[in-house]
Amino acid sequence: MQRTFSVKALWDAEAKVFVSESDIEGLHIEAETIEAFEAVMHDAAIDLIVANHVSEEDLASRPLRDLIPAILWERPDATKLAVA
Repeated sequence: MQRTFSVKALWDAEAKVFVSESDIEGLHIEAETIEAFEAVMHDAAIDLIVANHVSEEDLASRPLRDLIPAILWERPDATKLAVA
């Protein structure tokens, strides 16, 4: 099982929303603010990891500490957003 996942928020200037770039299967976020993006990410990411990246075999054969994922969250640079 992969234990480290990444999430980035990218600004879509045409749609005027932040969109997610992630290796968490099923995580697709579009939000008008970075705060709304983070709220959705925090609410959905762990559930999607458990649903899509942890098998029943993993649950039966691995210690719980080996199943706890790390999520590397890269918040956009606010100075670059002001220019865009």
